[in-house]
Parts: sequence; structure tokens; C-alpha cells
Amino acid sequence: MLTAALAAALMQTAPSVAPDLSWMAGYWLDCSNGREASETWSDPRDGLSVGHAVTLENGRVSFEVSHIRRTPEGVAYVAQPGGVPPTAFVATETGPSRAVFANAENDFPTRVIYERNDDALKARIEGEIDGQARSMEWNFTAAPLNTRCPT
Repeated sequence: MLTAALAAALMQTAPSVAPDLSWMAGYWLDCSNGREASETWSDPRDGLSVGHAVTLENGRVSFEVSHIRRTPEGVAYVAQPGGVPPTAFVATETGPSRAVFANAENDFPTRVIYERNDDALKARIEGEIDGQARSMEWNFTAAPLNTRCPT
């Protein structure tokens, strides 16, 4: 009985181990739908991965800086599109090739999903706008650093 109670107490106080998201690391490029979107992720270092994205579309450029790290709420994807204050999405699912992060309090999106299949990385955001389900998706391919889409 004491052993079970001690084991339970140790499990509650043990530091959380970040899931292995090394499968996200690399330079990723999406040249679909008339846009050029690139996303770069560092390899995880002590539970921290750092990313940035640049999108060129219709003569406009946008960017996002982000990172994935342990927080008191759990492992979180923290996004700053266009340099706005950070918004955290806590991991609800992680695996060897898929991660889902959620923040029900955010206006849009409320979910961020990454999924890898060989040399392809799919990024998807989901949520509601004016009561209607909405989503955006990027289908990236692994590419050498700073590769551009053909013109």
C-alpha cells in the first residue's frame, strides 16, 4: 500500500518529459494555390523547438514566429503571427508523426495540427468564425534551406 502511494506521489512530482517532435525539424516549402509558404523548425533541444514561417501571397508577405516547449499546463505550441503577443495551444495528442495543440479560448484558430508523412509535412489550423467551421491547410515538402518556389 505504501509503495503504491509513494509511486503515485513520485509520478505527480516528476518533471514532464517533452514528447519527441524531432520529426518536425527541417525546412518545409509549400508552393500551392499561388502562394509561397515556408516553415522552418529547429530540432528539439531540452524540450524546446523554435520555428518561423514566411508566406508570400498576392503580393503580400506575412510571418510568424513560434516555439514548442514545456509549460505548467503541458507541452505547448506558442504562436506569434505577425509579431502579436504570444498565444499558447496545449498538446492534446502527440505521436511519432502527428501532434495536435488546442486553445478553446482563442478566437481563431482553436486547434493547430501537424502531421508528417515521409518528406511531406501537413500543417492545419481549425476553429470557428462567426459560428461557421473554418480551416486552413498547408502541404509542405522537405526542401534545402531557403529554397524558393519556381516563378
